[in-house]
Amino acid sequence: MVKILLVEDDAVIQELVTYNLEREGYTVMIAEEGNKALELLNKEKPDLVLLDVMLPELDGLDVCKKIRGNQETANIPLIMLSARDEVADRVIGLELGADDYITKPFSPRELLARIKARLREERRNSTPPPLSLTWGDLEIWPESYMVTIKGEQVTLTGKEFELLHIFMKRPNQVFSREYLLQKVWGYTVSGDTRTVDVHISNLRSKLKSVSPIIESVRGVGYRLAVNYSRPKDV
Repeated sequence: MVKILLVEDDAVIQELVTYNLEREGYTVMIAEEGNKALELLNKEKPDLVLLDVMLPELDGLDVCKKIRGNQETANIPLIMLSARDEVADRVIGLELGADDYITKPFSPRELLARIKARLREERRNSTPPPLSLTWGDLEIWPESYMVTIKGEQVTLTGKEFELLHIFMKRPNQVFSREYLLQKVWGYTVSGDTRTVDVHISNLRSKLKSVSPIIESVRGVGYRLAVNYSRPKDV
């Protein structure tokens, strides 16, 4: 049973979202403020979090930072809900680690589509030792979503890891923003490729000790840096 944590203080939205998610067979847990959300998160380990930005006491941005700053919850898919529709607000949410950002009012159909896109990935089995890919001092284990640099573990969000994995699987290819948006997020939004840019920027920052690892190809997209060491075969 897929468990979804809805962090929302508006009773009308709580009822609307819960009704539509339960119709799809999801189990919904509700927290009306940030501290309660963190308690439920650590206790119940939901499969996905729907997080309102404007919350009493601890707001959604602070909750997002705490979720992404905890290694046990860093990879849980997180979708932000907000009445704020400015580009700057979207960018802040994505920079803090949200996987998606939906503005209110939203249609239940769109929300379900976004949730399904986040949950489309198969459950990862970390029991057997996973194979790894390396690129110089950087090494990743696709099955366990682990990344190390010179043996030291680096914490990435789920979407950051998926982007890096795409690059390392096909190191000589240039990927367009539209391709990455479709492949990693599961949908395309015309003119909304800023999501990709924000995550690439965050990824570069976390991998700065092996920079340049991802380079921009003007007018096309991104690829692994061509002047860096080639990866070993798996």
